[in-house]
Order: sequence, then C-alpha cells, then structure tokens
Amino acid sequence: MHTRPLLNRRLDGLGTTIFAEMSALATATGAINLGQGFPDTDGPEEIREAAVRALREGKGNQYPPGPGIPELRAAISNHQQRFYGLSFDPDTEVLVTAGATEAIAATMLALLEPDDEVIAFEPFYDSYAACIAMAGAKRVPLTLRAPSFRPDLDELRAKITPRTRLLLLNTPHNPTGMVLTGDEQSAIAALAIEHDLLVVTDEVYEHLVYEGTHRPIAALPGMRERTVTIGSAGKTFSFTGWKVGWVTANGPLVSAVRTAKQYLTYVSAGPFQYAIAEALRLPDSYFDNFRADLRRKRDLLGDGLRAAGFEVYQPQGTYFITTDITPFGEKDAYAFCRALPERCGVVAIPNSVFYDDPDAGRSQVRFTFCKKDDVLQEAADRLQRLAP
Repeated sequence: MHTRPLLNRRLDGLGTTIFAEMSALATATGAINLGQGFPDTDGPEEIREAAVRALREGKGNQYPPGPGIPELRAAISNHQQRFYGLSFDPDTEVLVTAGATEAIAATMLALLEPDDEVIAFEPFYDSYAACIAMAGAKRVPLTLRAPSFRPDLDELRAKITPRTRLLLLNTPHNPTGMVLTGDEQSAIAALAIEHDLLVVTDEVYEHLVYEGTHRPIAALPGMRERTVTIGSAGKTFSFTGWKVGWVTANGPLVSAVRTAKQYLTYVSAGPFQYAIAEALRLPDSYFDNFRADLRRKRDLLGDGLRAAGFEVYQPQGTYFITTDITPFGEKDAYAFCRALPERCGVVAIPNSVFYDDPDAGRSQVRFTFCKKDDVLQEAADRLQRLAP
C-alpha cells in the first residue's frame, strides 16, 4: 500500500467543491438549486445560432489558434475600448481561455513562485485558493466584513510584505456583491505602484452592476503595465457551459500567462469562440436590458428572503445575495445549508467555505438569483417555512 498520501499536499483540504456537493444534494432531494451560479435559461438566440452556424461551416471544429481565434481577440479588444477606453493589441495583448477559471489558474501558475504571497479579498471564490496552492504560493486574506463588505485599506497596507508578489482583486465581488469604488481602486493602485506589485483582477461580473460603476483598475495611471484583467462570456451572455474567458494585459504579461495556459487546455471551445465574437458586438441595449432584468430578480429574491426572516446584505453587483441566519437562532451556515433542502426544498451555499477563517463567515449563506421569476418566487414561498 502507498505510505504517502496520493493527493499533492498543496491541495490538502480542498477536496470536492461545495458547488458539486450542494448541486448533488439538490438533485437527490428535488430541491430548487439557488446554490451554484448558473442561469436556468440560455442567452440570446442569435448567439446560440451563431455557434450552430460555426459548427456547420466547420469553423473551430479543429484546433483553433492557441491564443484564440483572431475574430474573438479583436472583439475582446474592441469591447475593452468601447466600454472602458482601454486599448489592447488583439495579437499580443489578448488571450482566450477556457473560462475565467483557466485564466485564473494560468495566471497564478505563470506569475507566482513558491513562497510568494498573494493578498486576496476574503471570502474568495474557491478556485483562487486552489490555484494559489498549485503555484506553491501563500494566500493572505483581506477579510471583507458585513454589512458593507468594504476593504480595509489600512489593513491591506499592513499585510504587504517583501514576499508579496501580487494583489488578487475581484470586483464586482463574488460572493458579497461588493463593487470597488473609484477611491478604493485609486488607493489600491497607489499601493501596487509603491510596492511594485502585480495586480490580477477578476471582472467576470463587469456588466452586472446595480449600484455604483465598474471601472477596470487597469485604466488608472501606472496600472496597465502591471495588471492582468480577466473576463468571461459565461456570466454576461448566459452560456456558462461554453467556457469562454479571456485575459487582457500588456504583451509581456500575456506572454507569461500564455506560456502556462498552453500546457493546461492548449485550446478550447472552438466554434463557441466565433459565437462569442458576435456576442461582444451586441448593442448597448442588450447589456442594459440584461442588467435591468437581473436587478429586478435581485429585488424579487431579496424581498422574499427578508420576508422569510433572513438578514439580507443588498449586493451592488453579481447575481448573488449574501444573507445571515442568526435571526433564526442559527450560527452554523454549513449545517443550515445541509438541512435546508429537507426543511424547505431549497439549496444554498454556506459562505464559510470561502474563508480561510471560517468564523468570519460562519453564519452567512449565499443565494443566486439568475433564475426564472417563477423559480425565485417558489423558492421564496418555500423559505417562508423558516419564518419564526
């Protein structure tokens, strides 16, 4: 028998993701799944038809170019210019990835050395911890605390050491829905420049901001040459299964990330790349209507959660709502979420799994609202069983 554990010790404790666990629980119990963040309707019909057309015309059925098809790289470059005034060369400063998850993984593997430190907002999306661990680096959490979940910039400054390599940002932030303000971004940028740090920013919810304004930190003076910006089509166009993401950065940074990425998937999503190239050219009305629809769904579910007795932290962005279960006399979100399908027929995610310090989010539960109205209303009705 093997005497050494089979799993690389860097991944010890990561195991099965909470999303797989809770989605399996939803299937087993027939509960409404408000845990994992995927829509229950597809995106625009014309974009789905664009993928079908690409398949039929033989576009992308064989290996596409490693950096991504030229049409998509040009569309990503145009998107950054159109919405943010950022100019990126589609040939040298844009890289297409297998979703944002691969973009994060490739970036961490490319830019980190063992024992480097990465400061990241806590709670953090679970792949951050895994990717930092696989790179052999150390994550240093900057805890966002309820009810506002604003970053403490003095604490951020105090956490920077000579071993700090990069800041890993996420705005709009999953799971809290916090959106960094212009002043916060300017202060973070000043710290990055002062300490010569790289910045990796996950902006997959960039078009889902309900209060405030999203502005990439790469647009600030002195930040373009040190920032890797990560985007994704899945969240913006509701085709999460296509796994089309991207990186924009200056040439040397993209070259570094591409070096790691080519040994992960090499290429992916060939025909879907052509469809997303068309999606990124949709008119402003699409993005405005999509955001307005999700804002309405946020309010629908938020009202239902408040009526059921939850303390609700209103998100500024994303399609998640963080709540607190202490009004029910409960303290353990993981146990609460394990029992919720049997109690109410609803699945949610305990935020404690997104913290290095579980006590910081022990009583927080995350729900997603990227579902049909009738599903959200039915979930809200079922949760009324919890009301004291």
